[in-house]
Amino acid sequence: MNRQERSTTVPLRYHVAAGTMSVSERKPLILQAYLGTCVGVAIHCRKSGVCGMIHLLLPEPVSLSTMKQPEKYASTGVPLLVEALLELGAHPDALVATLAGGALVGPLSEQDLALDIGGRTADTVRDYLASRKIEVIRSETGGFFTCCLSLDAATGLCTIEPAGVGKLSAPLDIKIPTPADIKTAMDHLLPIPQVALKVLRMIDDQQQAVQKIADEIRKDQVISARTLQLANSAMFAKSRPIESLDHALVYLGTDQVVKLVISAAVQSYFEQSSSGYSLCKGGLYHHALGCALVAEALAAKTGKVEPRKAYTAGLLHDIGKVVLDQYVAPAYPLFYRKAMEKDQNLLGTERRLLGIDHAEAGRLLAKQWSLPESLAHAIRYHHNPDKESPNKPLAVIVYVADLLLSRFQVGFELERMDTRRLGAYLESLELNLDHFDGLVDLIPNTVLKALTDSAAESV
Repeated sequence: MNRQERSTTVPLRYHVAAGTMSVSERKPLILQAYLGTCVGVAIHCRKSGVCGMIHLLLPEPVSLSTMKQPEKYASTGVPLLVEALLELGAHPDALVATLAGGALVGPLSEQDLALDIGGRTADTVRDYLASRKIEVIRSETGGFFTCCLSLDAATGLCTIEPAGVGKLSAPLDIKIPTPADIKTAMDHLLPIPQVALKVLRMIDDQQQAVQKIADEIRKDQVISARTLQLANSAMFAKSRPIESLDHALVYLGTDQVVKLVISAAVQSYFEQSSSGYSLCKGGLYHHALGCALVAEALAAKTGKVEPRKAYTAGLLHDIGKVVLDQYVAPAYPLFYRKAMEKDQNLLGTERRLLGIDHAEAGRLLAKQWSLPESLAHAIRYHHNPDKESPNKPLAVIVYVADLLLSRFQVGFELERMDTRRLGAYLESLELNLDHFDGLVDLIPNTVLKALTDSAAESV
């Protein structure tokens, strides 16, 4: 009976998020990493059964100040993985490695080829493995498609498959929504709570005192409770629990609490979607939250936009996907294949298959909710921020944040960003392509580490 129970045990799946690593003894466990431009390395000891995986963003640290998370970089992370395996009982002469990732994702440009972040990261990994005489038994790096690297800790077997392959069953007929269908879909969605919409408008008004915003938050017990829950989550948790809104205001500060309120409200909105646009449960929301944090960091770095406004725009940029998700989810295989075709971007695929794209659907929602023009502009033009407007810098910052996550946080959201105008967009922020590695390094560690629970449910 015990033998039979063991043989039918379903192994736990653990997502190795970008910038992290995991090691394990021989047991029922599947380590997985979804890879775009990132490079994944799986190492197994043929004698002891010890194994591990690391998910790398960059070839080496950008500066000494970025060394707080050495697992993000090939030059520092792979040695850490090897040492962790040896401490767990691995034999140095019995280690074998598998490499994957480093893809050129999305409609390609000269910038992609020049940056070659994935290629440089893979080369750094190979150089280190060669120096330690660790055999690379399989390597599938480069190419144009995202993939999933899996390592079975019970057997040491590694597999490399296209990301989302588990969802690619026979496609069903896709329903092309009419304008009336879109309007009906928007009317049936639960909107962002009124208190959060009011806070959004107050944020856009620089004359509003933060204390007035806090007073508005107190009026909604539900959103206050969700705010406290988020404040104590892996993304924002501090060294001690936040027990009340007053405690949060004192301990975190009003500005941080305002961000938490908006984040909690947007989470409830995104929970209405299924998984048409994502490879895992909650992927749309986690992508939005990651984009918000990266946009905030970009705004602080460039000084072009008020960081709190950039955070909010990043959080809301994909609200139109919730409207279209009901049409994408049933026909995911067809949608996925069309979106992954060479030189295709997501907006074009949506327009061909649905008659509307998520940026336009988001603009309609922004109008329906009476969002400030700055946010409505960023939502509408976050893929193509060329339109001249006082709000163009905000749209550019959201575009860059979205691009970074589409390349280095694969699996949480189906996206293929066009980089052909990246150089010009960076110049408008007084940056250039030489800064790109540093921009990747702006992705906060919390974005990378707080998403493992949702990704563990990936299909």
